[in-house]
Amino acid sequence: MDRELTGKRAVVTGGSRGIGAAIARKLLADGATVVTTARKPTEDTPSSSTFVPSDLSTADGVREFAGTALEILGGVDIVVNNAGGCRTFQSALDIERDWQFTMDINFLSAVRLNSALVPAMRSGGSGGVIVHMSSIATTSSYPVILHYAAAKAALEVYHKGLSAELAADGIRVVALSPGNVMTPGADEARDGIADYLGTTGEADWAEGIPLGRIGRTEDIAEAVGFLVSPRASWITGSNLVIDGGRLAAL
Repeated sequence: MDRELTGKRAVVTGGSRGIGAAIARKLLADGATVVTTARKPTEDTPSSSTFVPSDLSTADGVREFAGTALEILGGVDIVVNNAGGCRTFQSALDIERDWQFTMDINFLSAVRLNSALVPAMRSGGSGGVIVHMSSIATTSSYPVILHYAAAKAALEVYHKGLSAELAADGIRVVALSPGNVMTPGADEARDGIADYLGTTGEADWAEGIPLGRIGRTEDIAEAVGFLVSPRASWITGSNLVIDGGRLAAL
């Protein structure tokens, strides 16, 4: 395999497990130097990456992480905003419980990190790529995860505007919207939704997916590997849905 990212410096948030860890492994395999972050490492965290613990749900946490990452890498060419998730499952009216955290980690962490790292990308003079991890949850108004869907929808609007603003700098901004993927975080979400709804028994989460299976982390990582590569040099502002054909809408 061509190591087409040799010499590139990458940051992957939420990189300790699941999709983020798979993305980090893909970028490493393609030759990039990678800094990952999350609150703490796991057994799934790629050992070849440099792990920096941080809390990206706060402005101070993002600022401190960005500074450390730039010190380690000496600059940045690829930013993968993968941090996110949903830690509670609730009524759409239950605003006090988790709306602010959900907005902070799924939306504002990307806004803040981009603002901290784009000046270094610009000064590097060779462009770069920013990746936003969204979700097909934005296409529904499922009350139990409405706070998560709203945060990802905000991310998509921001994503589109940022891509237009940074195009002149040669910085591409791309997004992915995964469907149901087998990860520890998704397992927790599926269990949380089932508990909230009082569902019993083992749900068939592959039901309604034309390709007949739940996604793998590698399915998402391979797409990211392509989107940050020179092969995708004319792609910006796009949002790639990767869901096994689950969404029927155009």
